[in-house]
Amino acid sequence: MIRVKVCGMKVSSNISMVAEANPDFFGFIFYKGSPRDVGEDPETGLFRAVPQGIKKTGVFINENNNRILDLSSMNGLEMIQLHGDETPESCRLLRSSGLIVIKAINVDIDFDFKSIVKYMPVCDFFLFDTKSIKHGGSGKKFNWGKLEEYSMDKPFFLSGGIGPEDADLIKNLQNKGLFAVDINSRFETSPGIKDAILVKKFIREIKTLQHEV
Repeated sequence: MIRVKVCGMKVSSNISMVAEANPDFFGFIFYKGSPRDVGEDPETGLFRAVPQGIKKTGVFINENNNRILDLSSMNGLEMIQLHGDETPESCRLLRSSGLIVIKAINVDIDFDFKSIVKYMPVCDFFLFDTKSIKHGGSGKKFNWGKLEEYSMDKPFFLSGGIGPEDADLIKNLQNKGLFAVDINSRFETSPGIKDAILVKKFIREIKTLQHEV
């Protein structure tokens, strides 16, 4: 069954509304360069607003390991998504702390999946996003046909420009490694604020489509 991660959450009341759609993961961005950054002083109750059963994921870009560990402990993060140039050794150290590690990989038409073999032993999941001059957040898809070249035994999240109309396309992806989809900007009314109705409809369609096939 394909899971759904709703990323870029930053307001507790919005979390409560979107949680009614029963996503599997919420993503919180800890990066000053993002309009969805939760900031140095997140809203009181932001992380407590996440219902039990939905995993809290912290998104970091080239952040100091000790700070990642401190923020994870302070905010009850269960998973971390590393979206920068983190080394395999850094991933290994963070994973050894008990955190579930997602290593984000930027993909374009010339990408060679052999280049990420070094991360295989040190992360739990890959996340394939569209290569851009920024660290993710482009709102654009890469060519999903590229996934036909991926045959490693490591499940992955699919990210990059996924919109409310993409449930059918996702259903037709045949790669057995597809574990979850990561949705963000195309479900927003403004940066960090998700349209709960769109999210609920998308998740319902994803689950229904999977049930029917």
